[in-house]
Amino acid sequence: MLVTDPPCPSPPLPEPCRRQATLSLPAREAHVSVARHFAAELLQSWSVPERERDSAVLIIDELTANAAQYGRERMTLLLVLEDCMLLIVVSDSGTAVEHSHPHIAPDEHGRGTGIVSCLAQSTEICQTRGGREVRARLRCSA
Repeated sequence: MLVTDPPCPSPPLPEPCRRQATLSLPAREAHVSVARHFAAELLQSWSVPERERDSAVLIIDELTANAAQYGRERMTLLLVLEDCMLLIVVSDSGTAVEHSHPHIAPDEHGRGTGIVSCLAQSTEICQTRGGREVRARLRCSA
């Protein structure tokens, strides 16, 4: 399911423009690339500069991969661009992330949240009644 706001009118704008889009998918690894491509195309249409768009897509890739791995049914990607700040929210129906992976070498797993923390201005993880929600904020010059 895809929901997106209509494009903002052409400049000059009297007030800051808020753009928002939501994508809901089954929480499956095969759908991570769908979320990544959706975000890349959408952020390009919103005129987010390439470097910031690449960072956002990497954040989205990491967060949706976690949601696909730990979520049970659905994962939802919410993107909001307002006042030169991109809010990325990925929610899923999973419970708290288990960090122990004894069958995977430590250098092969677990870097995703570190990458997100390095790229984003802020991150927040919270457990909700319906699952888990991860928020990342990225400054954009769009």
